[in-house]
Formats: sequence, C-alpha cells, structure tokens
Amino acid sequence: MGTCYNKIEINSSADKVWNTVSNFHDMSWAPDVIASLSKVGEKGGHEVGAKRVLNEAIHETLIEIDPQRRTFSYSIDDGPGPVSKDAVSNYKGVVKVTESDNGCLAEWSSTFESENDNEVSEFCDPIYMALLNALKKAAEH
Repeated sequence: MGTCYNKIEINSSADKVWNTVSNFHDMSWAPDVIASLSKVGEKGGHEVGAKRVLNEAIHETLIEIDPQRRTFSYSIDDGPGPVSKDAVSNYKGVVKVTESDNGCLAEWSSTFESENDNEVSEFCDPIYMALLNALKKAAEH
C-alpha cells in the first residue's frame, strides 16, 4: 500500500481553517492550484457522496466528513496518469485540521494501491503541498 503525507502549520484558528477547507465543492481558496471545480450530482459540499471534478481531470467523491474532529476523507475515482482508475485503486485522501500552539496544523494524506506507488506519490505530494500552501495563504490573510 502506498502513502502520501504532507503538513503545514498555519497561524490561524483551526475553526477558520476548517471553514475554509471543509466544503468539498469550494476550492476557491486555491486558485493557483485548482483552475476549475465542477460539482457532479445533487449532494451538497458537506454531504457524504458529494462528487467533484478538479481541473477537468480528477474525479473525486467525499466518503467521510466529521466537523467535530475537523476531518474529511475522499476517494479518487479517476484521473490522469498514475491516478487513473486503471493505475490506482482504493485511493483514500484525508484532510485534517487540529489546533496547535501557533494556530493549527493542517495535514493532507492518502493511502492507495498501485503497481507503482512512487509514481502516485510523485504526482500527489506536490499537489497536496501546493494546496496546503494555498490554504495557509488564504487563512492567514
């Protein structure tokens, strides 16, 4: 099983960061990373089963959300190259926000099964780090 893990300290309250990141259908806080987000289906952005397509390429489904613990999980159902449905299975991404001494810690991780775990990690890790940096920028301003 492959894994990705990225984290960033954000000088803002955990509640503010959670409110920024928790709507599955709103990634307007990351305009330099997510050029387009298309909502798919009738589910709202805080409902399990919500679907989205990022940058017209990555199809994802919200599989768990826990506002009290400030965490949500999603699957990647299809995407380009190493995250295509033929290349990866059981992809579960997890976003978690916890309070820390200097504000909060935001973590973006994933687990997956693939013939080439390194390719998946090399594809996803830079995206997760760019998203965390965008979240930090949005939450601290």
